[in-house]
Amino acid sequence: MSSLPLSFKKHGVVERHQVEGNDPSDRSFSRSILVSRTPQGYSAQVMYEALTVEGQTFTTIGAAVQSVVDKLRELGFRRLRTRPNFKGQRYLAEKETWVDYPDN
Repeated sequence: MSSLPLSFKKHGVVERHQVEGNDPSDRSFSRSILVSRTPQGYSAQVMYEALTVEGQTFTTIGAAVQSVVDKLRELGFRRLRTRPNFKGQRYLAEKETWVDYPDN
């Protein structure tokens, strides 16, 4: 990961968010969502076992993370919540609040 400040970094991972919840077989899980800057905005992806879920590209980081959460829900994941853990290389020390995504 580059040590450039976020405002100077053109492409690549700019944030890592933690996602927690239950997988389709009702097991608890916790993974990192990697948010990358692209020429069109931001995209996010998460890997869970052999599954890689990639969201659409959006102009905001929040919308990119929401896109991944929506795809996980379509695959049967439940009780999801996220929070940012890293901005660039800066660890946020779990001080950020969770964003809950209620089940439909």
